[in-house]
Amino acid sequence: MLLFMAKKRKYYVVWHGVEPGIYDQWDKCKAQIAGFPGAKYKSFKSLSEAEDAFASGPDAAMFKTRAKKKRKPSYHEFLDEIVTPSMCVDAACSGNPGVVEYQGVDTETKDVFFRIGPLKKGTNNIGEFLALIHALAYLQGINDHSLPIYSDSRTALSWYRNKKVKTTFFDKHKNPELRKLLNRAIEWMKSNNPKNPILKWDTEKWGEIPADFGRK
Repeated sequence: MLLFMAKKRKYYVVWHGVEPGIYDQWDKCKAQIAGFPGAKYKSFKSLSEAEDAFASGPDAAMFKTRAKKKRKPSYHEFLDEIVTPSMCVDAACSGNPGVVEYQGVDTETKDVFFRIGPLKKGTNNIGEFLALIHALAYLQGINDHSLPIYSDSRTALSWYRNKKVKTTFFDKHKNPELRKLLNRAIEWMKSNNPKNPILKWDTEKWGEIPADFGRK
């Protein structure tokens, strides 16, 4: 005995055609668009999707389809141009300001070198900067002066490059633990001259940095 799978039903939206509307059969849809100049139509898997698309218009529906099909890049595809072995750092902040944590991981394997937090109330910029300084101090502590460090934060890289932290966070918020960590990081930064290359992670091209906490 042969078993046949039931064909999934589709709904066809005709925006520009003989009679615009929603059709549940291809032949009916085809009759509205065949030979019609500039016909615009599209199929959907459910009636609710078709109704939303018909109401929003063809431009919105087509844009939504293109956005859905756009695949996010993965850094695994670019390991030939990403410097490895290396460490990458990142921070996560639940709200900004909010609970903050940061970490440093192996760029290829995502093995964790260190993870700090959660720390109550901070900013993502402070977390990114602390992650960078922690990475440099960590590598100095194990006598590794050559491993590159990636960060996706322009602000953290700028603070380190200029040897100056610009934040008004503590003008409005009290967090002695975070202030202590930040002051210690600034002091370490000004007192040391690490040789590890510090590199900017190209998020737009490579995708999320491996140290990302995955909470976006």
